[in-house]
Amino acid sequence: MSKLSEQQSTDALSVGAAADISSTHELHTSPGRVGVVDIGSNTVRLVVYDVPTRLPMPIFNEKAQCALGAGIGRTGQLNAKGMQLALASMRRFVRLAEAMGVERLELVATAAVRDASNGHAFTRELEQLVGLPVHVLSGAEEARLAAVGLLNGVPGADGVLGDLGGGSLDLVGLDLGNVTSFATLPLGHLRLAEAAGGDRVKLRKILQQELASVPWLGSIGGRSIYAVGGSWRALARIFIDQIHHPLHVVDNFAIGFFDALRIADLVSSLSSSTLDRLTGIDAPRLASLPYAAATLAALLQAAKPKEVIFSAYGMREGQMLEMLPSALRAQDALISACESRVERSGRFALHGQEILDWMTPLFPHETEAERRLRYAASLLCDIGWNEHPDYRAQHAFYRVLRVPYPGLFHSDRAELALSILIRYGGNEDDRILTQVRTLLDERRLARARTTGLALRLAYTLSGGAASLLTATRLKLEKDAIILRVPPDGGYLSEAVERRFGRLARALGLKATLAR
Repeated sequence: MSKLSEQQSTDALSVGAAADISSTHELHTSPGRVGVVDIGSNTVRLVVYDVPTRLPMPIFNEKAQCALGAGIGRTGQLNAKGMQLALASMRRFVRLAEAMGVERLELVATAAVRDASNGHAFTRELEQLVGLPVHVLSGAEEARLAAVGLLNGVPGADGVLGDLGGGSLDLVGLDLGNVTSFATLPLGHLRLAEAAGGDRVKLRKILQQELASVPWLGSIGGRSIYAVGGSWRALARIFIDQIHHPLHVVDNFAIGFFDALRIADLVSSLSSSTLDRLTGIDAPRLASLPYAAATLAALLQAAKPKEVIFSAYGMREGQMLEMLPSALRAQDALISACESRVERSGRFALHGQEILDWMTPLFPHETEAERRLRYAASLLCDIGWNEHPDYRAQHAFYRVLRVPYPGLFHSDRAELALSILIRYGGNEDDRILTQVRTLLDERRLARARTTGLALRLAYTLSGGAASLLTATRLKLEKDAIILRVPPDGGYLSEAVERRFGRLARALGLKATLAR
């Protein structure tokens, strides 16, 4: 097995690596669209992002299975067939990007191209073909960009990020959102498959030896592993099925140490034919699963975390963020995504901040994280306006539960979706909530109920028009909730009084109207 191992301090990762990236300087004005092509050891992928005035969301995502790194441990060179596939794919991707109006396209290559003796010749040929520069990331750069991508959605990440590709495993130590250390190891699933040759004993020995060279992994105990990379995301789908998790969303899916280790050990021992019957995952990804599972199991045993959290955000997203102005990068990813939704499809001028402030007296002891989630609900509370009234609550619930917004753990998704269901008159005992309710404790159920009922009352009071809501006030007293409205009587109706009464009953308080 070819030896590749990079370890550096925080300074090398956050300062030295950043200075080394000459082609990823930020834009000072927002482009219309940007794209990233990730030339990986296993796949080549194009992702296009729309960049208005908010953090961008992907609008196009396509991969080509090229296996550039197949055989690199034996030959030291990129796979010849893989290079031809990659060149053909890149020709298509550049053409697509031009047709889509992409104003800036970044081409980045990772471990296989970095380590291959013919990697430079390949990038030179690729640059001549498409007329764009290819930036070959160092191990430090690749690890740093993966951390940038993860921290955009999970700013307080604490533990270790593991980004598994076909050619390498990048590890980044994280201390409450701060990068502390990193290592790049030759443990990509393509390299492992070649090095172990199907011998599971040899595979475990390779993994143990390489991970033992990272001394700081021992300090992770009791914190989290953040798993990034396509093979680990495929593995997460198996975990979700095996533990009967109620939400089939990979991003920020968390599984405890013992369950993760048990299932990873099992998957690493299964044949491809058995996995095919169990999972339905496509064949190229299926072949990598036993090696991805064995790598995760070894990492679990080395780090002893309390849980594994799978993330859909990694190096590509980090590269995209590096291309944006500082003002965009500073935005809260969840709130930015919700605001973008409102700007594209909102029908009224009533603002999320206006609703948030209006109902704040109902939440006197909330945390900053709880307030953030309530703000997201305030922004999304008109998401179902154009649905058929008979299905509005149900459709809005599912849209919020499954929408690919960053920065939401699964319990957050459940609380947010339940709030919107109730806002549209849905019943929290509806059968569609049977499993999802298990993600919420009593405090979160109560918060979702109060938020949803308050949103429903807010829209009934104001009709969705700006400034009308701020003419009213909510106030909590010892045994009552008071709704104060202007004395002209233009705010009250049977519907207002009924919905105010329901909110009061949910809080166990007396409903009092005042002028």
